[in-house]
Amino acid sequence: MFIVPKNTDLLLTEAEGENLYLKLIEQMNKDFNLANEAVDFPLSISPKELKLQLHEKIYLLIQHKFAEYLNLLYIIDVSEDEIKKLDGSDLVILAEQVAFLILKREWQKVWFRNKY
Repeated sequence: MFIVPKNTDLLLTEAEGENLYLKLIEQMNKDFNLANEAVDFPLSISPKELKLQLHEKIYLLIQHKFAEYLNLLYIIDVSEDEIKKLDGSDLVILAEQVAFLILKREWQKVWFRNKY
């Protein structure tokens, strides 16, 4: 049964523990490229660095390319309800929360593909 990790660090630890961390990176690269927001997270990237780079990318999208940000969320299929629940008053915190929602959705895709 799929259980959603409570935060980014636990999610990345679980992905590593199930030997699916590389698949998670591949899935993120694929979906970002589908949304025409080219990122190239190297497969050698550490979980800590992935978390930082993703956070920075989301922050910049919210700040400077909002339409592209919304398109990315659509392509990845992040829950609109979950996005609406977030408090957007602090962009740094918002970007961190959105980065977690993105990772969570990508992790679901990778986990289900691996299990079924």
